[in-house]
Amino acid sequence: MTTLNHTAVSHTVFRLLGIPGLQDMHIWISIPFFISYVISVLGNSLIIFVIVTRRSLQEPMYLFLCMLSGADVILSTCIVPQALAIFWFNDGEISLNRCLTQIVFVSAMFISESGILLVMAFDRYIAICYPLRYTTILTNSLIGKIGAIIFLRSHCTVLPVIYLVKRLTFCKNNIIPNTTCKDITLARLSCNDIRINIWYGFIVLIITLFFDIVLIFLSYIFILCAIFRMPSREARAKALSTCASHVCVIFLFYGPGIFSILTQRFGQHISLSIQVVLGNTYILIPPMLNPIIYGIKTKQIREQLVHMLIPKHK
Repeated sequence: MTTLNHTAVSHTVFRLLGIPGLQDMHIWISIPFFISYVISVLGNSLIIFVIVTRRSLQEPMYLFLCMLSGADVILSTCIVPQALAIFWFNDGEISLNRCLTQIVFVSAMFISESGILLVMAFDRYIAICYPLRYTTILTNSLIGKIGAIIFLRSHCTVLPVIYLVKRLTFCKNNIIPNTTCKDITLARLSCNDIRINIWYGFIVLIITLFFDIVLIFLSYIFILCAIFRMPSREARAKALSTCASHVCVIFLFYGPGIFSILTQRFGQHISLSIQVVLGNTYILIPPMLNPIIYGIKTKQIREQLVHMLIPKHK
């Protein structure tokens, strides 16, 4: 029996291909990537600046929104500049360590955003169901602890992925058919058994995202029950309005995100180009639309943005 020495051919440098089958259209594809990235960075940075600098917005709801905007900026920046380098300059070379760093940041930010959306649902639950105790429950100290827990949960969940990928020997080719590094795509370039990689990612998806979705759903059941018990029609409309933007963001985030993760692990029959496009959808669209949704639907933010951009002359 012959034993193959895979270590001798193990790759430490890889090449990101972009969108397989659509390389001739990379220049045109780069246009929506660039526009969405500019809108995402400018819009979310503006939201962060307004919330941080305006005393009237120093409330739990807006502080959580500030966290969400920060995660959106990091998530977009981890992905889009690399994709644009491939589209514009055909610069897809990436080292294994840099690839792993990208995987950690993208996965951690995705799980962090899920946690932030959960605490934003909890924030709306407290505000509507216990309005008189809102400020005493959600203190600045508690908000800081919640932020730390979200950060620790995301990174503790993702760090085992580094070990699972590091143990692999990459003895096939070094071409990654994607615009960014994905743990499961990288694992498929190895000559090892990667079932644990596939199932660990799936278990993380169930434990974190599914758990968050269930709690968000339960929160909104209680919220809706409290809203429809309100005697005033105007009060019900106002309460529903404060939740509308959050619900829109939830659907934008979880829909394409979960579908993309599932197709990466179990959608081998789906073409690579579709998988890559879906994988970029949840990176491009939510960070771009979140500040627009909150800027339009949230009256306080909209007013502060207008005052900042169009100052009144005395």
